[in-house]
Amino acid sequence: MTATAATVPTAPIGDVEVGPGRPTFVIAELSGNHNGDLGRAKAIVDAAAEAGADAVKLQTYTPDSLTIDSDAPPFLIGGGTPWDGRRLYELYGEAATPWAWTEPLFAHAREAGLQVFSTPFDEAAIALLESLDPPAHKVASFELIDHGLLRAVAATGRTIVASTGMATAAEIDESVAVLRSAGAGDIVLLRCNSAYPADPREMDLRTIPDMAARWKVPVGLSDHTISSTASIAAVSLGACVLEKHLTLSRADPGPDSAFSLEPAELAALVAQVREVEAAMGTVRYGPTAGEAPSRVFRRSLFVVADVAEGEVFTTMNVRSIRPGDGLAPRELEAILGQRAARSVTRGTPLSWDLVAPS
Repeated sequence: MTATAATVPTAPIGDVEVGPGRPTFVIAELSGNHNGDLGRAKAIVDAAAEAGADAVKLQTYTPDSLTIDSDAPPFLIGGGTPWDGRRLYELYGEAATPWAWTEPLFAHAREAGLQVFSTPFDEAAIALLESLDPPAHKVASFELIDHGLLRAVAATGRTIVASTGMATAAEIDESVAVLRSAGAGDIVLLRCNSAYPADPREMDLRTIPDMAARWKVPVGLSDHTISSTASIAAVSLGACVLEKHLTLSRADPGPDSAFSLEPAELAALVAQVREVEAAMGTVRYGPTAGEAPSRVFRRSLFVVADVAEGEVFTTMNVRSIRPGDGLAPRELEAILGQRAARSVTRGTPLSWDLVAPS
């Protein structure tokens, strides 16, 4: 399945329209990389702006909005994640962005020229964010199946950016239907692999155009791979949004640091994305202005041995060679056996006025 710009509408995120034919919207995810330091959080926002990102995104939750404080086996992390062995409650307490930071971080991001929004995880978080007039709300992959939360976030009427990691097509169908029926504004879906870090071999980026065709919404990528390769490839497949975690340094401790980009890497990603966008261009045949000087290196028909007036043109005195000043090579069969209208010296580009009328 394929989708075209004509079948997929754009979606507003603030004063930016996101979708086919528009520049890729790059989101820097702060997540837990602030390490409990508001100054560091602001520095990450500044780094996102300097790197050329379009937006910075927070996560708005408390440990109690995600889980309960328990040491029971279901609440201990295991199974091949960076957080194996830790208690869920403890991890979320460490990674959470203090709610008191929300307003100053929104203000700081806006002063830096960035769009800023967040992922709310309960109705109290939605209310806090709504008081700051965000351009959109984000739904995390793990919450995509929580229809109660979807209804609450959709009721704001804002654009909803929803990650789809682990979701089946049927689950995405249900979630999109819930969002639309509950009053969501526009919807943007993000292809996502919810492993941390994600294995590039499990990204299945060809799903991106299929998603756009199925749900008729802009589709992007929430990329948890360590490098930028998947993000760049996704843009070539039609991704309209990219989301990448950002840290000041992976050498610094932090729950998300290991799979986050550093500022220079984000800047390089943005530059590469803009280059890919330029290279994608439009459907075109024939030479560009930049190719015009190269036309001289095409082959054409030249006289390669002196020919007397009335002499027959043969493969011994006419050849298809570079440069491109003579008749097109396709005319060779029509020329052979014809006679010269006048004497022609070796190295003369062949033209019809050099051929005697039959």
